Amino acid sequence: MNTLPAFATCDLCDAHKSDLTGAFRVLPPVFRSFGALSRFAGPVMTVKCFEDNTPVKAAVESEGKGRVLVVDGGSSLRRALLGGNLGAAAARNGWAGVVIDGCVRDLAELAVCQTGIRALAPMPLPTERRTEGQVDLPVLIQGVWVRPGDWLYADEDGIVVADRQLVA
Repeated sequence: MNTLPAFATCDLCDAHKSDLTGAFRVLPPVFRSFGALSRFAGPVMTVKCFEDNTPVKAAVESEGKGRVLVVDGGSSLRRALLGGNLGAAAARNGWAGVVIDGCVRDLAELAVCQTGIRALAPMPLPTERRTEGQVDLPVLIQGVWVRPGDWLYADEDGIVVADRQLVA
């Protein structure tokens, strides 16, 4: 497991509140915490898919290397893009966290996964597997651009994204 540098999203916001360049961004407070870790950070990998978690499965079953998987699920509340098996795979494979603009399922199983998991809501219905989706492209998450290689920081107060590592 990676050792997490000390950070607080509130402190990061205080330090970057005057940023007008778009290098520092704050995600809206619509995400709920579902994993065992409420605090996580790392470089971003992105996935874009809609009600088909095939690329999410492929990502969390690969080596995470301390990264954060950011999933543009189109804000769908109709299908869960991550469940207990995939949450366990993310933890086992070294993903620092997963942020899903969509739903999750198997909440009791996710709650013990040693990784950060944020999503909009629980939904027991799984996805259809149509092998659709894209990886490593800029995604629009709740009106905020997140790009591969950005750094994401999440804690109890919220989620922020920067174009570079802010805390060493």
